[in-house]
Amino acid sequence: MSSIWSTQKSTLGRFVRLARRADGQSLIETAIVFPVLVILLMGAADLARIGRASVDLSNAAKAGAQYGTQNGFTAQDTTGIATAAQNEVKSLTVTTSSSYTCVCSDGTSSTCQNTDCSSSHVIETLTVNTQATVTPLIHLPVLPTTFTVKGKAVQRCLQ
Repeated sequence: MSSIWSTQKSTLGRFVRLARRADGQSLIETAIVFPVLVILLMGAADLARIGRASVDLSNAAKAGAQYGTQNGFTAQDTTGIATAAQNEVKSLTVTTSSSYTCVCSDGTSSTCQNTDCSSSHVIETLTVNTQATVTPLIHLPVLPTTFTVKGKAVQRCLQ
């Protein structure tokens, strides 16, 4: 009987000693924190991708505006402006819109004809807007499944 009691007592003592030790605590903490860190890292990567897309679309709008502002004819070439913008960004499908406006340098309105401004000259301005959709790598319930990113460039045409 004393041998059974001593075996149970020594086994119970081992459990108590193991429960007081902290050998596996760091492993458990790592197992709990690791998935959170991975999700944060992937979220940061997605945020960087969206930021990069925003910069790329701004550059695409600038490229379209540079093409369009060569002269009055290219400013009205919406296909050429869209092609120049798309050629700047290969990784995204870019939607481009552009508007061509004129005003006299004295502030009066103009229809873009040379005869509109008798005492001043015509100022031609081209505005190019670009837009694309970015899909994140991970989909969290609180965030949208796609992000719309936009770019814009406004530039005067050469006279």
